[in-house]
Amino acid sequence: MNWYENEIQRLEKEAGQLSYEPRLIFYGSSSIRLWDSLYEDFAAFHPLNLGFGGSTLAACDWFFDRLLSPHHPDTIIVYAGDNDLGDGRHPEEIFIFFQQLVARIRGLFGDIPCGYISIKPSITRWNIVDSIRYTNDIIEKEIKRLGGNLRFINVYHRMTDNSGYPKRDFLDPDGLHISQKGYALWKEVIQEYLDSLKK
Repeated sequence: MNWYENEIQRLEKEAGQLSYEPRLIFYGSSSIRLWDSLYEDFAAFHPLNLGFGGSTLAACDWFFDRLLSPHHPDTIIVYAGDNDLGDGRHPEEIFIFFQQLVARIRGLFGDIPCGYISIKPSITRWNIVDSIRYTNDIIEKEIKRLGGNLRFINVYHRMTDNSGYPKRDFLDPDGLHISQKGYALWKEVIQEYLDSLKK
């Protein structure tokens, strides 16, 4: 995990420079890190972006105490697992890391609202789409089994066309990362989740 150290130190520094106590924490991989409008999109929730490039669910579990323990959020939103699959890990390995991360969240913060964003479809990783779908399926079922304030935030189906293929305009030209239009969709889906917490 040493290769993440510069990124982790950057996040620690940025979090320390916030002018407010973050109430909504986004945690995960580059899909979070590269969300340039995140602070503006969710300004009303006092957000904190704790995304670090190339991170896996395994890395999110590894660095959890270091990055999350200084804070007292009302809600956490996680996006990770994409890179684990890209690195060749089996979906059931990712499932175990997910369980460990949930245990850490509940151990530190109790049963606070926590949303897990489904692994997105991408053109670059279309060769492992069956693994992506399977991972999403077993994690969604686990979230339903665990209950409480855990929720599965499904962006997968909203990012595909009628044939089930990723919509190109939601992705950057590299076919992997999210485009500005893709982030607008994510904002809409996540806002629906946040609004549901008020009911």
